[in-house]
Amino acid sequence: MEDSEIPNDTVHPEVRAHINSLVSALGGFSVDSDDDKYKLGDDALEVLRDLKKWIRFYDEKTNRMDVARCLAEANIVCTDLLQILALWPPSDNESKYRSKIALACYELMVPLTWPIEKDPETMTVNHHRHLPVLQLAQLNYKRAIINFDAAQILNTAIRVALPSMALPIGDRTARDQGIIKLVLYFLRNIAMISPPTGVNYEGDESQISRSALIDAFSFQDVFLAILTIASNMGEDFRTEDVIILEILFHLLKRVDSSKLFVSEKQLNKIKTDELTAAMNKEAAMLRSYNKKAPTRHSRFGTMIWVKRENGRTITVSGQDALLDPAARERKMDSTKIFKAPRRAKKDEADKELGPPVNLDERARRQLKEFVSDFLDSGFNPLFLHLQRSIDREAGHVLESHKAQFFYLVSWFLEAERVRQKASKDQKKPSHLTNEAEINSFNLVAGVLQPEMIITLNRYLDRAYTDKNWPLLTTVMRCYTQMLLTIQEMTDSGNEEDEEIADNLLSNLFYEEKTHDVIASVARTFKDQGFEYLDACTELTHTFLRILEAYSKQNVDMQVRSRRRTRKKKKAKQAEAAATTCANSDDGDDEDPADPVSDDDDEADARKAEHTSQERKFNFSQFATRFLPQGVVDTFVKFTHFYLDLSPEQLKRAHRYFYRVAFKHEMATMLFRLDIISLFNNMIKGPHPLDPQTVGKSVFKEWEELVKQTLRKCTKKLEERPALFVELLFSKEKQTAFYLEYGYEKQTSSGSANPRPGAELEFKDKMLEKASQIAIVVGVLLDRNQTEWLEWVKKTLQEAESERRAWEGAEMAKQMKETGGVGPLPEAPYTVVHPSNDKCRAAMFKNPHLRLLMELVGFERLAPTLDESPDSVWIVPGSLSAYDLKENLNMINKAEFEPPTFEVGELAEDQLRRKSAGTNKAAPRKRTAFDDGDDDDAVLDDEEEPLFPVGGPTARKPTGGRPKKKLRMKRAVVNSDGEEVEEAREIDDEEAAERARARKQKQLEKLRKIKSEMYVRASDDESDSEADREFFAREEERRQRAKAAYGEPAMEKEKEKPAGVEKSAWERLLDGDDDEEEDEEEAVVERPKPKPKPRPKTAVKRGSKRKSDVAELGDEDEDINMDRDDDEESTADDESDGSSSAVDSPAAAKRAAKKRKPSKPSVKVVDDDGDEEMASATQTSDKTVSDEEDMDEDMPVAAPVRARPRVRAGFIVDSSDEE
Repeated sequence: MEDSEIPNDTVHPEVRAHINSLVSALGGFSVDSDDDKYKLGDDALEVLRDLKKWIRFYDEKTNRMDVARCLAEANIVCTDLLQILALWPPSDNESKYRSKIALACYELMVPLTWPIEKDPETMTVNHHRHLPVLQLAQLNYKRAIINFDAAQILNTAIRVALPSMALPIGDRTARDQGIIKLVLYFLRNIAMISPPTGVNYEGDESQISRSALIDAFSFQDVFLAILTIASNMGEDFRTEDVIILEILFHLLKRVDSSKLFVSEKQLNKIKTDELTAAMNKEAAMLRSYNKKAPTRHSRFGTMIWVKRENGRTITVSGQDALLDPAARERKMDSTKIFKAPRRAKKDEADKELGPPVNLDERARRQLKEFVSDFLDSGFNPLFLHLQRSIDREAGHVLESHKAQFFYLVSWFLEAERVRQKASKDQKKPSHLTNEAEINSFNLVAGVLQPEMIITLNRYLDRAYTDKNWPLLTTVMRCYTQMLLTIQEMTDSGNEEDEEIADNLLSNLFYEEKTHDVIASVARTFKDQGFEYLDACTELTHTFLRILEAYSKQNVDMQVRSRRRTRKKKKAKQAEAAATTCANSDDGDDEDPADPVSDDDDEADARKAEHTSQERKFNFSQFATRFLPQGVVDTFVKFTHFYLDLSPEQLKRAHRYFYRVAFKHEMATMLFRLDIISLFNNMIKGPHPLDPQTVGKSVFKEWEELVKQTLRKCTKKLEERPALFVELLFSKEKQTAFYLEYGYEKQTSSGSANPRPGAELEFKDKMLEKASQIAIVVGVLLDRNQTEWLEWVKKTLQEAESERRAWEGAEMAKQMKETGGVGPLPEAPYTVVHPSNDKCRAAMFKNPHLRLLMELVGFERLAPTLDESPDSVWIVPGSLSAYDLKENLNMINKAEFEPPTFEVGELAEDQLRRKSAGTNKAAPRKRTAFDDGDDDDAVLDDEEEPLFPVGGPTARKPTGGRPKKKLRMKRAVVNSDGEEVEEAREIDDEEAAERARARKQKQLEKLRKIKSEMYVRASDDESDSEADREFFAREEERRQRAKAAYGEPAMEKEKEKPAGVEKSAWERLLDGDDDEEEDEEEAVVERPKPKPKPRPKTAVKRGSKRKSDVAELGDEDEDINMDRDDDEESTADDESDGSSSAVDSPAAAKRAAKKRKPSKPSVKVVDDDGDEEMASATQTSDKTVSDEEDMDEDMPVAAPVRARPRVRAGFIVDSSDEE
């Protein structure tokens, strides 16, 4: 094939030709004119709209980037759009044409600067071809926009949005909301663009650096706009919260807040110390290199043979092998090659934060001023609103926003602490009067609330369970900063702050589930990256330190432990009775040989009960959760980076190893060869810690720790020779205990709180006592438990003899005193003594023996106390000797004449558990620790429920959207995140499936957001020419209708034919709420209704309508931007913040509901039986047209075809009809 036949154009020639022609028609610099001003083309506005449509309907619809590539090659942003924006001077705020041109320019620049996402599942060859070029083009866009000298582009964008922002939120139309979001997304895009990894930017990176961005935002009053929106969040702005969040995130990420509020002198000292540390590290590297520096003979090759212990000879090359044996060993080890298994490339989302950012002095001062103002005025309103949006999982909140939220909370908490510390260090007299304000933490009180703690705990558990490591990293950072901030409040000396801090700490440490999750996170680190490792170790260190101090101050500290108790399902087996042995008594009440009926199966199928118990907190016992080998390995991996760690990070690792080895006396966990080698290399290895770099105090602490640990290891090797083998392996808990103390840890076989045997009852409750005793005796005989029968008989005989002797003595006493025998007093009780320990266990655990004891009259001495194996049983004094004798005779009779049953049934089949079967009327027994707020708590039958099943009110969801159902996660439903069960490990496949589901959900939200980022083309509110054209078209349609149907037909058409359902607009005016809002089509045939007169006060002429039902526009105008998120977030405030267009109460109620993005269509059946489709939008168009011309109430003959909803566009309402 010849070279001419190979298509070398990356874009289709026709597409390139169309785009180039449009760019040429946009305008340019005139060669005839003397001035250098840009000249707009005659149809510049239409050209901009056509270019926008090309991007929407070609690139986004077909998932291509051809139009963006053509516009990048044409350099339309730098050559045309910025020059057009420069034509709108700041003093000219009344020119609507200029504002329309500027708005169209930003409509085009937003999709061109939109972040490019690399999705391997949807990327094609076309994406790989265009991505590098477009990424470099976006860098050029950013450089040109923030460094443009002829005009302030960012300030011009704010000027475009100011008229819409100045309106109250109730008076804003969807067009106003679209303009505000358009400008905010433009600012977000500019802040987000950064040099991508793997792409070489040939320009000056200082022009697109973070310092340049901060300088442009400060100079062009972008910071003031952000402060205005943030401080009014929740009142004048609602769904813009996440956009402000993204702008702040990309402004502040990886900026060191500790250097932000220090003085210039302190900053110079910090930079000097960093430079000194870097130079010392370099000198240390050179010193280690000089030990094996090349000599003048190094140009000659060197090869030596090394003879090993086994006689093998190894060849080693290089003069460094001649230094010493240790150098030869390292040389041999360095030549060994380990082929690690290939793993899939990790997602680049883990590297979203990027490298640390260094700001110049000017940008640092500007950012310091902005952060101070933001903390003073905008932090609490913005982050309170964001927290509520995240808690209710609003539709405009993406998964990435949650991680950004927690990251910024941690960043601002640290910045506030640094600012307060800097203000205290200044000690100026002018600040003494405001000391209370400086020491107060009211400026960040929005995130120091119990609701925020609940949110933190929920996402800590959710991120760990779903293996969402980036989110978990930010949550751990936020948790750590919150703990440090609360500790600062405790040490502030302000009584109010100390009381609040104590309350917050009690809430933080109250849930034992949080303790379990933090311990699990520290134990299960694998390969999540250094950022995750740093956040995990920092949280563990801070949590343990503050919890230890808090538990010492609060000796009676209580924690709530919630567990799930599920009864094991037992299969009913007829042959189990024949194979059961007597030692089954030693088991618990879950003995598989226990009798089970069908009612028991129903009981076992019920949901597990939730138990919530408060118990006293024991820090020593809790700290043992951080002793397993997994937690030790996590800190060992962290310590492997000792050459790159800061002194604070080295202290963190030192404190943990000191706690393990000396506080808990478990130094055996550190006796492993790789750990010992690491400790030795840190002090005396080839690359040790440098005291000048990390500080002399830190180095001495590590030196002492390593010395004491090695000394303990040497001593333990002499005591336990088995440790020589265990040095190669990790230690389990039992092994470490044996190596430490020389004997195995003794554990009790039973549980800490043993439960008595299950209570049984008879299925037939009408049985006599003799039959009941006979059945129980038969069960004991079937189970070969005759020894317990003999013990009961013996106990009855002894009690009967003792009771008869007492009765005889009492009767003789009465005869002697009164000369007659009267009613005897109650005899003293007789204690039941078990024959041995096995009998004592059977009295506590054997349900059949316990049932027989109850039938013959045995009772517990203290029935109100919890039963234990040591509980005392008695023969009550109310039983006479005759009663005891009768019970003994019944047992003897049943033993020699056991009862008989139907074929296939046994004696145990006549029993069942007392909690099963038809015994549903018994109320649930609440324990002393039951707080009554369990979600799955069962109502007592004796108590009437407050509301019927389904809630107090049955209503339709607002806006026709079905109410979201609660999803069962790990068999637990809890909207507050307080239910706790043991953490369930999920495999990688399930985690990947959850990640794909989250990603798909986020992509759908992104598509919706991007589809709303366009403004309607007809944005002129006072275009008289367009008005004349519109009314001329309407008049022409009326004339055609008159010519086609005549006047009688027009008069007849005013009456509604039979079978036609009321339109959506008429139902709105009439207040008819009976119709279903989510009904797609409705075909109704009913008698012809009488025409109803139109309410004259329904809609005011000339006033703005807030309803989204009716929209007018040209046929090539775009769809309207949805306001679902606004109305969803403030359904209660909407009636107060905006005026209704409908005067009737029912209509007002209907209008206040949330509108669906697309209106339902109604199928109309006319008199001739033909069907025609009319959408709600067409009906509303017709109604609005009638309202504008009340004198000519004439319907249009042919309904206008409704345009389908088009996704991927910025839309703003048209106001031509006004």
